[in-house]
Amino acid sequence: MPNVTTPEPVTEPDEPKPVRPRRRRWLRRLAVLAVVLVVVGLAPTVWIRAASAGRLVGVEQAPAADVAIVFGAQVAPGGQDPMTFLRNRLDKAAALIVAGKVKALLISGDAHGGSGNEVRVMGDYLARHGVEPSRVVVDPYGLDTYDTCRRARDVYGVTRALLVSQDIHLYRAVTLCRRVGIDAWGVPSGCDGCRTITIWKNQARDVAAAWKAASDAVRGRPPAVQSPPDPSLRDAVAAHTP
Repeated sequence: MPNVTTPEPVTEPDEPKPVRPRRRRWLRRLAVLAVVLVVVGLAPTVWIRAASAGRLVGVEQAPAADVAIVFGAQVAPGGQDPMTFLRNRLDKAAALIVAGKVKALLISGDAHGGSGNEVRVMGDYLARHGVEPSRVVVDPYGLDTYDTCRRARDVYGVTRALLVSQDIHLYRAVTLCRRVGIDAWGVPSGCDGCRTITIWKNQARDVAAAWKAASDAVRGRPPAVQSPPDPSLRDAVAAHTP
């Protein structure tokens, strides 16, 4: 008899097993938890943006004020020149003087910063770019944004000011200065020449810094370095008031 080949039985592919109800519940809980963590994590940033809404303006639109506060930042290796972030801030501050928007500058930073003496570099740069030294007052103890605002009010008597920094930072600066009693408006300096990766890093850093800002604002802590009242800024304003 001829050989007869018996065909192998056809097996149906296994159907995917349905997700068990318990697993679905856990997935939903994890999704909800992730959303809650994001919302909580960004809450201080949302508060900062809301509190500074409408307070960032260009040089032309900036309201007149006696003083502009310029926030310090890193200086270049060698400790003689500002890094790009800081250079942009100083150029914008000089533009405010030229435009007649302010009479004096309070430059605030860390005189013993990790990259060098921020305020010395800031003052030297402004002098090289045509800002009269008599218009510049130095606060060497602006160790962070909150300290700069508190010392501007407590030590130098500032009640109204334009703030100069990048917009990444200005929302927080405006919120904190207003929180301590300064009628503050931010003038973004931009960041010509800054690398994209540097801007991204600073944006991420500012989200983290928002938590510290919220804590400082709620606690109303004193600045790290406390000093007696200093009339030098008031005198600088008076000397350049017609």
